[in-house]
Amino acid sequence: MAKKVLKFGGTSVGSIERIINAAKIIKREHEDGNSIIVIVSAMAGKTNELIDQSKAISKNFTRRELDVLLTSGEQVSSALLCGALNEIGVKSKSWMNWQIPIITEGENTNSRIININKEKINKFISDGGVAVIPGFQGVSINGDITSIGRGGSDATAVAVAKIFNADSCEIYTDVDGVYSSDPNKIPVAKKIDKISYEEMLELSSLGAKVMQSSAVQTAMIHDIPLEVKSTFTNRKGTKIFGQENIDYNKVITGVAYSKDEAKITLIGVQDKPGVAAEVFEPISKSQINIDMVIQNVSSDGKTTDLTFTIKREELDKTIDTIKNNKKIKFKELSFKKDVSKISIVGAGMVTTPGVTYKMFRALASENINILAISTSEIKISVIINDIDTLRAVKKLHSIFELD
Repeated sequence: MAKKVLKFGGTSVGSIERIINAAKIIKREHEDGNSIIVIVSAMAGKTNELIDQSKAISKNFTRRELDVLLTSGEQVSSALLCGALNEIGVKSKSWMNWQIPIITEGENTNSRIININKEKINKFISDGGVAVIPGFQGVSINGDITSIGRGGSDATAVAVAKIFNADSCEIYTDVDGVYSSDPNKIPVAKKIDKISYEEMLELSSLGAKVMQSSAVQTAMIHDIPLEVKSTFTNRKGTKIFGQENIDYNKVITGVAYSKDEAKITLIGVQDKPGVAAEVFEPISKSQINIDMVIQNVSSDGKTTDLTFTIKREELDKTIDTIKNNKKIKFKELSFKKDVSKISIVGAGMVTTPGVTYKMFRALASENINILAISTSEIKISVIINDIDTLRAVKKLHSIFELD
């Protein structure tokens, strides 16, 4: 008998019919003799609906009250799923974050799970019950309800798998695994049967929406086997596990893209030790994440141009933060908000020369201009004009034989 964590995303519980379908999947797993803990997201579209309602009330809706509001979506899913399970003869009970409790630390809307009390849940599942827990949320040591960021139900599932010593963590979604690119945009994209934590982490952080990157990172650190599979088919999913399973013969595993990027360049920044820290410290304090960073020193060696990327929705806030930072001097600030990030990921890049050239030549053949470049051992990312995104993805998908 295995202990399994099953996580159902928003599309998997997006309607009453889909909740009933999820309940049937859980029943099959339970009847196979497994101990089951279920994590649920809010019904598809519900979180955005709640965000819109908060904005209609106030442009300055506090983060504390936003967390109280947004976490209600997962609580609704929990109750409805338990109702469906009990209806088909599976003893089930929902547990709110404060009832367990799931302890978090950090700021509202961006906290992280640090501990979960196991006693009540373990007793219930050892007595043959299925425990259902709302994802995305917890409670601070001060008793405030907190959320752990969009997509946080994945992080909840992995944290539960770690703390309860589960044998596996299965992520149910609307696709039957991880694909070499977005199958909705690239019809020839193919399902990946096995992928390493490292490759999955790169893909998820680069725009692939299948799993939250922090959840993959936690699974990698604690060696928790993951599987991404469909709620709507019986096909095998994609297994995600350790480095020993990396296929170094496969040069590129996937092509990821993100269309919500913006690029900022500070021209004529004084070239001295600590200048980058002075630029990025106030941005960090404003809870803005920096992605790619490129620095070019001028020919006179006295000034530098500093380019970096952020999420497009943070552009105005970032510009205001920079302009209000009196410590940093620069001649000019320029920005471009209609850009996207295209990335190729693959463990085989470590041992295969010429991948960078092949990528750049492929983009050049499509007359696509590269605005910025960032690399790691198993990843190459470029910033290009937003309008060229789909063309670039299709070309790279083809040139690296992923079709």
